[in-house]
Amino acid sequence: MSAAGFLLAALPAASVLLLTVATRPRHTDTVAPLRLAVVRAALLTGAYAVLVVELLGALHALTRPAFVAAWLLFLLAAGTAAVLRQRQAAAQPPVAAPHPVPVGAAMTAGTGPATPTPATDGGGHDVAPVQTDRVRANPLARAADAWRTAGRGERLLAGTIGGLLLVELLVALLAEPNNFDSQTYHLPKVEHWVAQGDLDFWPTAIHRQVTIPPGAEYLLLHLRLLTGGDALHNLVQWAAGIICLLAVARITAQLGGSRRAQLITAFVLASTPMVVLQATSTQTDLVCAAWVACAATLVLDGLRRRTGLGTLLGLGAATGLTAVTKTSGLIAVGPLLVLWGLAQLRLAVSGRTQARPVGPVARTVGGSVLILLVAATVVGPFMARVTAEFGHPLGPPRLRESIPMERHDPQSILVNALRIGHTAFDTPLAPLRQAGAEAIISGAEAIGVDPQDREITFGREIFPEPAWYPDEDRVAFPIAGALALIGAVVALTRPRRIDPELAGPLRAYAVVVLVAVLLHTSMIKWQPWGNRLILYALVLAIPLAGLWLDALFRRHASGGHGRRSVATMTAVAVLATSALAGVLSLSYGFPRRLVGDGSVFTTSDWDTRFLRRPQWTDEFRWAATAVRDSGAQRIGLVQQNDNWEYPWWLLLRHTDGRSPDLVALQSVLPERPPADPTSVDAIVCTGSKPACAKLVPAGWRLEFRSYVGYALPPGR
Repeated sequence: MSAAGFLLAALPAASVLLLTVATRPRHTDTVAPLRLAVVRAALLTGAYAVLVVELLGALHALTRPAFVAAWLLFLLAAGTAAVLRQRQAAAQPPVAAPHPVPVGAAMTAGTGPATPTPATDGGGHDVAPVQTDRVRANPLARAADAWRTAGRGERLLAGTIGGLLLVELLVALLAEPNNFDSQTYHLPKVEHWVAQGDLDFWPTAIHRQVTIPPGAEYLLLHLRLLTGGDALHNLVQWAAGIICLLAVARITAQLGGSRRAQLITAFVLASTPMVVLQATSTQTDLVCAAWVACAATLVLDGLRRRTGLGTLLGLGAATGLTAVTKTSGLIAVGPLLVLWGLAQLRLAVSGRTQARPVGPVARTVGGSVLILLVAATVVGPFMARVTAEFGHPLGPPRLRESIPMERHDPQSILVNALRIGHTAFDTPLAPLRQAGAEAIISGAEAIGVDPQDREITFGREIFPEPAWYPDEDRVAFPIAGALALIGAVVALTRPRRIDPELAGPLRAYAVVVLVAVLLHTSMIKWQPWGNRLILYALVLAIPLAGLWLDALFRRHASGGHGRRSVATMTAVAVLATSALAGVLSLSYGFPRRLVGDGSVFTTSDWDTRFLRRPQWTDEFRWAATAVRDSGAQRIGLVQQNDNWEYPWWLLLRHTDGRSPDLVALQSVLPERPPADPTSVDAIVCTGSKPACAKLVPAGWRLEFRSYVGYALPPGR
């Protein structure tokens, strides 16, 4: 990547920083205001990025100059807003706080600041730092003050989180994109947009290139056009991981968690292997989870006060971004919005007057409509294209029937939920895995359900499937999942043990998490890589784990021995094991690791791209070299639904950086016929040799190895 590309890629990051300043909340009793500002800035930037792609795509202007101009305008607007916000803050008289507030302390309900839950140093001693006006106004000073007053345990938690994030950043920068799905459809669709200059669908044998929501790929498109390559593509998911951590820590604070509870929450999530591995990937699950977490923290703000226009727009943006990234995330956003609506109606009814009995309720209804309108603005253009192409907003029958459950009787849902849970909680203990699987299979047969029924199982997959190995597509999360489950049970049944003053919000939030999980297991078929599909629900549930663990530590600090001490030591051991799992996943995870075969330090860029299928490396190079040497300009593609297309875009790219002219010779889109094989100068094939030979014109020379082949006409 050139220096110019690096500078241009800094435009979105600079915009987010300026928007963080510009969107700082004005309410003095706002919980974790800096984190809220980051959430607002992320939603604004994400929505802007999506709308820019949609607008420029409609104008057939998906070009580097157009995107540079769009980001310069956005940077100028963000800078102007930040300056105005700073001037406004400087003009306001200082507000005296009635009590010194630890950084990130939770507030109780009310119209003004309440006495916060004091932070502790891990040994039961209260820490009440006195924060000056300078400290409260400067985020760096606040961070330094928080570190100074933190106990050893809190510093260890924060240091581990920071260390994991920094090493993940290093891996994300050093490793080339090598996710399997990214080779098939995530990154090829980006290259198609660049080559076309618009978002129109194209003939393809891989329907997921056009039917799967493209929100995360829209973000990748910005980096692709700004930098000219894919060197920074992994940073989208890394940034999404940062947003997840900040959002879940704020959710913990909103539910009454102390500084230590917030750090525990962030620690558990940051050390979860699935999060560690996806933070260096071009998958899309962490991006979806980030938008869901943003929606959750904004919803919790609406439990105590009437929601303003800015938050309504934020909720609409979060909903739309979730839908345009991964529609399964709406399984969680839906219940969250229901909780928000009920809370707003309760506040409206309790606060209305005889003179205006309907006004507050109408305001809530109007706010709900605004959220839906904003969401439709973000996701609507894509859904309109899908509907026009396939006659249904969710795509063709092949997509609608492959992933969603086709049976919804209680027995089938129960079996599906048990299989999903078995895969999510898998461990390296093979006897335990086998015993659990046999119990589920026997139980399913006892209630009349085939555990391998295609109507509740994706494709031709067979349950069970080991998922403990640190692979980004399927790694289990038994520690984080178990802690979240315990926290949810405690919040549902005994919320006062966590926080006596916020029992209602705790129980309501736990109900939302439970509903989201139940909806997921009743709507999404079991599949070996299902753990990443439910990542959004895990992120949503993690704050309950942090709150429960902190309550456990508080009870130990207040006195008592015996079983309580054993429980506390067990909790510490579990957290240490979680940290070890995160470190090992980062060190030895697949397909990006720090040490061993395939290390980002010792593996070449091209070999890194093919770590999933190293046997294909030389075959792709062999075929691409032959086609380039032939002087072919228009090149036909022959492939199947799960084949790798992205390497062709890299290997056949022109020396000046222009995209190659690649056209599909097969198409699963009825209204998009494939190109005529006689209209191309060469053909490249992957997968099936008979399928390739069937499309090669008579008289052409066909060369094929085990997976890759090419065909050239006479004279080339």
